[in-house]
Formats: sequence, C-alpha cells, structure tokens
Amino acid sequence: MPLYEQRLQFVGESAYYRGKVRDVHTLADGRLLMVASDRISAFDVVLPRPIPFKGQVLNQLAAYMLEAVSDIVPVWLEDAPDPNVAVGKRCEPIRLEMVIRGHLTGHAWRTYRDGGRLLCGVVLPEGMKEHDAFPEPIITPATKAEEGHDEDISEAEILSRGIVDAELYGRMAEVTKALFARGRAMAAERGLILVDTKYEFGLHAGELMLMDEVHTPDSSRYFHADGFEARQAAGAPQSQLSKEFVREWLIEGGFMGRDGDRIPTMDDAFVDHVSRRYIALFEQMTGLDFVIPEEADTVARIQRNIGNWLREH
Repeated sequence: MPLYEQRLQFVGESAYYRGKVRDVHTLADGRLLMVASDRISAFDVVLPRPIPFKGQVLNQLAAYMLEAVSDIVPVWLEDAPDPNVAVGKRCEPIRLEMVIRGHLTGHAWRTYRDGGRLLCGVVLPEGMKEHDAFPEPIITPATKAEEGHDEDISEAEILSRGIVDAELYGRMAEVTKALFARGRAMAAERGLILVDTKYEFGLHAGELMLMDEVHTPDSSRYFHADGFEARQAAGAPQSQLSKEFVREWLIEGGFMGRDGDRIPTMDDAFVDHVSRRYIALFEQMTGLDFVIPEEADTVARIQRNIGNWLREH
C-alpha cells in the first residue's frame, strides 16, 4: 500500500510537518524522524498518484549515500529503523539549495536554448549542445521556498540579501564541489554519469551539516556512461536514470507548473513504469538488490518498527 496522504503519529512527537515528499516528525528529544512517502513532485507540484516503493528507494539510497560522504562533511542522519524512515539531528536550515551542474541539461539547457547565457551569475559558454559537459562543474543556487517555486539566485544576490555571509557561502561551495566529485566517482564505478544534483545544508551546534537526501533520483540526474559520447556526436537523446523523464512527460502533456496548467492523467502503466525506473536506479547505484517488504500494509509496518525503535532508544 503506497504512502500518499496517510498521517502517521509516533509516541512523544512534539511537532509535525508535511513536505512535498517527506513527512517530518519532531521527537521528544528534539531529533527529527522523516518518513519518505511515495509522493512524487515535479515543477514544485505534488502529482496526484503515488509511485509504489519510491519512498523506500529514496530513503535507502539517501542513507547509503550519506554514509558514503560522511567523511567530507557531518551528516544529519543517525539511523534508518524502517525502509521508509530516517532519524537524525535537527538542524537550523540554510534556505538555499546548492545546485551543481556538470552538463548543460534540464533547466540549464532550457535557459540556454531560449537564448540565456547567464544562469545564477554564471556565464554559460557559447556553442554548446544539450547535454554537453561544462569545462568545470558550475554552482547555480536556488532559494529554498517554504511554499511554491524555488528561485534561481546568484552568489552576489545571496550575499547582498544576507542569506549567508561570504565565509559560510565559501564553505558551502567548497563542500558542494567535494560532494559532487565523490558522487561522480561513485557513479562512474557503476557505469553512470552524475550529471547534476543539489545539496541542502543546515547548522547544528554552529557546525555546517549536510541535510536531507543526497544523490537520489529526486535530487540528481544520471546518464548511462556507455555510449554517452556516441549519442552526443549523433545528436541522439541520452539514456537517463533520473526523474527528468517525468518532467518531460509532463511538458509533453502541457504541464510546467504554471497557473492554469493541468496535470496529464497518470495511468497504471505510467505509474508502474516510474516505479520500475526508481528501483533500477537504486540497484545500479548501489549494486544491491532492492528488497520489497513482505508486509503489504506499509503504515502498520512503519508504526510497529518505529514503536520498537523508540522503546530501545
């Protein structure tokens, strides 16, 4: 049973917040318990049908990736007591998404195609084709909106608006580049190219800390490395492992999150296709088999597992 609108409650929780894809519960000791739902969002809009096992993929892949980068920067995650649940430190969030791009793809390409040569204060080279690699990865931050659309922002605007100071931004940019390099190296080992991604940071006890998911299909875009150069030379579409195909499907159906846009009908075949794409990415990125839980009642399983965990912790 996919997790979509169900409201879970846990003993001793003191606050609750529903995000686009995660439900965040504050425990009695101040730690955060995040339930990864099967909701899927695109263009900052939650789509009307859940994707089976997407939450489990997101949670387990995030845990795997957070562990893999924990030597670069402290991470918020402490435990994953259920396939859909993560528990960790509460941070004071920095209201920025540190987006880093290795290729001219997605939003960057659409900006470039429409004549833009400046993205978040970064000058884009002339003569590029869709999916071409940048000479060096570029950081194109976005404001982290409480509601509605995130917005592109330049480093100069970040500093002038006082979102963070120059020293903290410099540290965030340094860590972003190091994380992206690690992610690309891990992807290359699995026959993939990490094309672009985003990182979210917070402060915990005055220390910069990596929050939320890392290198998952919700936050990242991957190409298959095999045949990449040949497809570029031929002007052929790249083979992707990401949710960009969902965005493309929406665009083809006339939806880009604008006022008045209507979401196309998500039939069973499309929902199943998206689910299988998420599972494939998990298995290729980790080299592990994706294990479907035997218990069909996801809510009952989570309530039981977390109840047991809370009694032991």
